[in-house]
Amino acid sequence: MITTKYFNYKQIANLAGLHLIWLTAWSTFVAAIYYFFEWQWMTIPLVPLTLVGTAVAFFVGFKSNQAYDRLWEARKIWGAIVNSSRSFTSMLCAFDTEKGEMHYIKDFKKQLVYRHIAWLYTLREQLLVPTEWEHISLERHFGQINTRRNRVMKAGFPDYVRTHLFQSKYLSEEEFNLQEDYKNFATYLNSKQAKDLNYLKNKKVITDFDQMQLQNCLNDFYDYQGQAERIKKFPSPRQFANSGFIFIVIFIILLPLGLVSEFSKLGDWGIWTCIPFCVIVGWIYIIMELVGDYSENPFGGLMFDIPMLSICRTIEIDLLQMIGEHDDLPEPIASKNGVLV
Repeated sequence: MITTKYFNYKQIANLAGLHLIWLTAWSTFVAAIYYFFEWQWMTIPLVPLTLVGTAVAFFVGFKSNQAYDRLWEARKIWGAIVNSSRSFTSMLCAFDTEKGEMHYIKDFKKQLVYRHIAWLYTLREQLLVPTEWEHISLERHFGQINTRRNRVMKAGFPDYVRTHLFQSKYLSEEEFNLQEDYKNFATYLNSKQAKDLNYLKNKKVITDFDQMQLQNCLNDFYDYQGQAERIKKFPSPRQFANSGFIFIVIFIILLPLGLVSEFSKLGDWGIWTCIPFCVIVGWIYIIMELVGDYSENPFGGLMFDIPMLSICRTIEIDLLQMIGEHDDLPEPIASKNGVLV
């Protein structure tokens, strides 16, 4: 997540700087052909160009709205996880027992809270596994760019790759070693929570009503996990996602062909003046496309993601304090270079 108030020039250059090269090359090529060979037949009227530009703007706006909906829904899901995690721990610590506070109950409740913290980090790790349509999975040049962006971001946040350390800290050795046996380890951890709650109910440690309330929280966690997995595993429909960029490329190809004849009315120097205007207009459309394109994958492992690590750390600190642990608390995740993960 970008945390700076404004999208500064470094972030813009990182996102779309390379596109300036081919935009400038194409605009310069058209202007040079028109200037040296006087091929007026290659120009097009502004009216059809305007129609194409308007249609493309509407299409890109629609795509950006859909991408923002996916991004905001992902943030709401993690916000709900924060609230339910606090409720779950609060109820777990506050519910009375029918047999009184037995000596092992405090440790048992602590184990449930620890396992929930491990579930948070496990869910985050599973959501970060790349899918074939995400930018980090692209092949060749653009894939390498996004891989490098991901590597640089990881270097700034050492805890980004320490999920196994957090799991080993909050899970028993037996549970930690079960990861290879389950395709969806987060689901297993939640199911283990339900079994332990049922054990407490059968032992008359908590009442049936208490168990039902706590189980409702676990059911909510299942819902949130499923909602996040839906966003992760179902891409924005590719017929919409890919068509926008194709339309923009077509518009940019036509753009200098329509503007060069208009600028030539200013004189020979006007032909060359059309180059920066074509680059600026084309670059604006490119940035509009890229903002929507990167925002549609909120768990893509790049700087446009939901800050899941920061949210997990916030929940971790809150839950540890709620169960009475105030020493050696982990530090909150702070943004670095205008990015929070």
